[in-house]
Amino acid sequence: MKFDINKIRSDFPILKSSVNGKPLVYLDNAATTQKPQSVIDTVTEYYTTYNSNIHRGTHHLSNLATEAHEAARKTVQHYINAGHEHEIIFTRGTTEAINLVAFSFGEAFVKPGDDVIVTTMDHHSNFVPWQMMCERRRANFHVVPFDEHGDLRLDVYENLLSEKTRIVAFNHVSNSLGTVNPAQDMIRMAHAVGAAVLVDAAQSVQHADHDVRELDADFYAFSGHKIYGPTGIGVLYGKTQWLDAMPPYQGGGEMIDQVTIEKTTYGKLPFKFEAGTPNIVGPIGLAAAIDYLNGLAFNDILAHEDDVFNYGRDRLLEIDGMRIYGNAKRRASILAFNIEGIHHYDLGTLLDTHGIAVRTGHHCTQPIMTAFHIEGTVRASLALYNTREEIDALVAAIRKVLKMLGK
Repeated sequence: MKFDINKIRSDFPILKSSVNGKPLVYLDNAATTQKPQSVIDTVTEYYTTYNSNIHRGTHHLSNLATEAHEAARKTVQHYINAGHEHEIIFTRGTTEAINLVAFSFGEAFVKPGDDVIVTTMDHHSNFVPWQMMCERRRANFHVVPFDEHGDLRLDVYENLLSEKTRIVAFNHVSNSLGTVNPAQDMIRMAHAVGAAVLVDAAQSVQHADHDVRELDADFYAFSGHKIYGPTGIGVLYGKTQWLDAMPPYQGGGEMIDQVTIEKTTYGKLPFKFEAGTPNIVGPIGLAAAIDYLNGLAFNDILAHEDDVFNYGRDRLLEIDGMRIYGNAKRRASILAFNIEGIHHYDLGTLLDTHGIAVRTGHHCTQPIMTAFHIEGTVRASLALYNTREEIDALVAAIRKVLKMLGK
């Protein structure tokens, strides 16, 4: 389908909204994306026509729900090019997916004195779980810094890697700087010393390459709500050999084979890691979001987003006192900035009075803020439906705020 921005914007009903009497300019997509009508309709259809629990039921509605839920697993498999359906584990989001691996991989493979590597630019959800696991397993926790441009120090990374390294975890795209990390190179370097790799794809699955077999990622995690799907659903991809060798993360229904007083045996993949009644409609809605994206050419999406990003960076730099954080070799979708003399929270609040939705604060990346000696930033984050005209509205609103504040 031809990339028609007006048609695309018409597919997202919330974009017709007004905020404080002004047209909504939604630039908070790194926090959550808006949903196309097709996703909203799919979720509504589930609840109004075949709402039921799955897998164990023998009645008609249960069969329909089970078929849709498992078809969604196949849709996700094809989207990220996983080798097998059973390598797709449904979770509540990226955070739970990473915690699952940190716990289960740690239990199976990490011993006292082993090394675990993350980066300074990781979201807390890909930082704290590994820190906790290292404390629990008495392993060494190592952090790769980034340089003044926002690029990871690959020389430091290479020096940290050794035969003691059990797993490396990093984000493909930084949610605070927009840095696109060299995932394939980092994975290749880790595999050379026998380490496994988890890629946090929460900010990349919709903005960058997402072929897990081409990347050769051992684990790959993302959230549905950041790829135009519902909240409360996430995906963990894991290579079969790792998932088979890892113990379950949670116990309960669905994840068992046989339960006796003496012993419990666990179900096969993927169900070993999906304890309890799942978020049934979540994968169904996520599949609808992926179907929507599959109706567009991914390269056209990337070209449009790059155009709006580059235009936005140039327009923001026209403003006196502007500082944009991060100038990495490759960047995507994130414009994080401060204006001299104005607190980021105040600027974000005042922009809202003009209908501009941005995020303020540390964005769950306090180590990044510490590296820049700041408390937080204003973050404008882009999606496929954003436009140059919305960037113009953002810049105009900032200028009005500055005038109001006497700057």
